[in-house]
Amino acid sequence: MFERMGVRALLALAILAATWSVVAQAQSDELVVNPMFKASGQEMLDGWSVWEPSWGQAACQVRGVDGGLLIKSERDPFGVGGVTQEVKGVRGGQAYAIRAVCELRSVPSPFRSVIVRVGWLKAGKPLEPHGMIVRGPRLEASRAVFSDVLVAPKDADGARLSLEVKWPGDGEVLWKQVSLRPTADPGSRKVKIGTVYLRPRNSTPQKNLELWCGQIDAAGKLGLDIVCLGETITRVGTSASLEDVAEPIPGPATKRLGEAARKNHIWVVAGLTERVDTVVYNTAVLLNRQGEIAGTYRKVHLPREEWKEGVRPGDQSPVFDTDFGRIAMQICYDWFFPEMVELLALKGAEIVFAPTWGNTLPDRDGMVDGESTFRVRARDNGVYMVPSVYDGPSLIIDPMGRILASNKGKEGVFWTEIDLNRRECLEWVGHWRSIGPRDRMPESYDPLTGKPLDPDLSKVRQEEPIR
Repeated sequence: MFERMGVRALLALAILAATWSVVAQAQSDELVVNPMFKASGQEMLDGWSVWEPSWGQAACQVRGVDGGLLIKSERDPFGVGGVTQEVKGVRGGQAYAIRAVCELRSVPSPFRSVIVRVGWLKAGKPLEPHGMIVRGPRLEASRAVFSDVLVAPKDADGARLSLEVKWPGDGEVLWKQVSLRPTADPGSRKVKIGTVYLRPRNSTPQKNLELWCGQIDAAGKLGLDIVCLGETITRVGTSASLEDVAEPIPGPATKRLGEAARKNHIWVVAGLTERVDTVVYNTAVLLNRQGEIAGTYRKVHLPREEWKEGVRPGDQSPVFDTDFGRIAMQICYDWFFPEMVELLALKGAEIVFAPTWGNTLPDRDGMVDGESTFRVRARDNGVYMVPSVYDGPSLIIDPMGRILASNKGKEGVFWTEIDLNRRECLEWVGHWRSIGPRDRMPESYDPLTGKPLDPDLSKVRQEEPIR
């Protein structure tokens, strides 16, 4: 028979067989039972269990319908509910691809209201109380797509998959499909980051520039991906005035710094005094590996020492995509204001570089100082903080608030290698970077978004002096 068949027919059969083999393999790899939410019997969903809050009055309605699983809250816009499944066949150390798709109907806040969570199990018991939130939702028209790769802990032999709806308002969520399959380990995203401690004295702007370029050379010899220099680097340690060092960007300083960045194939963050026509800003510049200007940030929060000189505040908080991740910059006095880092983190910044005149001094006499504040900013927002300072140590701080590198009184470049793919969890809470933004309540933050207001001191006895 095969002798009578043509080559094209044989090829078509081979392609069809290979296609069915791929489909069969994909189906056999699927660990979720009833991934398309097919209902049977009294609208019960095979493989899935409904969960409700302890306070029954706040329960969403959950039921199988044509096309998926429908969740809505008819009685209470702040209702909650969902379904779970205990997934079998998980292997410790294996990476798993998780994908879920739902249709959103008038849900006011998808990011806050629709959640996919994976909790790893051992013999049916949780290995941690919180689970990991799957990245998403990514909105595609009326659909919301969740997609992530998670690596099971070495002791895991199962997983609890949860599809959660929180406070949907008058809207509805129709879950269409969900999948959990073994996949290749995504590996790490390692980056070598550095900070500099250098405080010139009795210097000049031009000499300063050469000293800082020397630090870029040192960072290049260490093979770093990026290095953070200090604030207003052409003025510190000199007798130069604001007018002496103010120059355009691009300008002579960025040209010289760019040459050093290009020579060492390294990203550079540096603080300069920027002049735009008749206006002066305190500006941080980002140079890429080719020595080109990849972006700038103008200091938003100005202390008296600056605004009385006539420095103008910036009004933007940009983030920048590099070849290793998304970063942002802040400058000195910005660290006094928690809103700054929170805003950058909400825009996706993974590392915040901070040219800072001062300070990162440790606590003394029970009073919180710069070191603790930088650590708290990192911990509050799940980001790396990298200040380069003149008072206190230049530091690299991880998202848990740990100090990974410090100059400890020495001069030069101080660095560490980090993994931006690592998702470390807080006990009982989970991975804060994926949880915290969802649980924010900006509706209640009105005073933070308007013009400065006097604090309410009406209860303070006016005859008491302010100390």
